[in-house]
Amino acid sequence: MSQAQPHIVLRDPEPGDIGWVVEQHGAVYAREYGWNSEFEALVAEIAARFLRRFQPEWEKCWIAELDGRRVGAVFLARKSATVAQLRMLILTPDARGLGLGSRLSDACIDFARAKGYRKMLLWTNSCLTAARAIYAKRGFVLKKSEPYHGFGQDLVGETWELKL
Repeated sequence: MSQAQPHIVLRDPEPGDIGWVVEQHGAVYAREYGWNSEFEALVAEIAARFLRRFQPEWEKCWIAELDGRRVGAVFLARKSATVAQLRMLILTPDARGLGLGSRLSDACIDFARAKGYRKMLLWTNSCLTAARAIYAKRGFVLKKSEPYHGFGQDLVGETWELKL
């Protein structure tokens, strides 16, 4: 007996989705990495700024659904006229391994190219190995790495860049 293929959709955000993104970041990173509420606060600030300053001609958010349930998200924000920033990529644990992180990242890259951005940046942490692998596979290059104490942990922040 064969199992049905999961139904995956990348869609625009609807009311409540951005709050869900903040909640998922807080819960997932606390559970998996021991990060404290400082991280959830940072994500909430980034999400609020994205909503307040949203420029639909230059920015986008994708919500990933699996069989009708929210399981992931990513944002593309305008940093300057020529630079886009990939932000807040998240997948729920049950959605990992389905290629959704790659699909969400590719959606950002494709959108940025279509809009004429010349470069894409992102900031991540060295401990996020799965995300880093997705970025590296797409041609992002690690440009800067620096240790810091944040979110209740000793971490290494990284800035990655992709020339478009």
